[in-house]
Amino acid sequence: MFPDFIFPLLVIFLVIVLPIWLIMHYTTRNSANRRLNSKDEALLEDLNENARRMEDRIRTLERILDADSPEWRNRQ
Repeated sequence: MFPDFIFPLLVIFLVIVLPIWLIMHYTTRNSANRRLNSKDEALLEDLNENARRMEDRIRTLERILDADSPEWRNRQ
């Protein structure tokens, strides 16, 4: 059926080469998926900027409330 030299090569390929090839393939694929693409980076920057603005607004509100009603933090 197979010539005598093809069977050992096929066995070597299936036992040694194919598993290493699959491991390397999925390792590089997973490491590529872990990186942020430019769209994700832009979204992250936008979210970060929104969080900074919200933090500034909260600080301003707290200053206003501290000036108008100093005991507002102790209310429940």
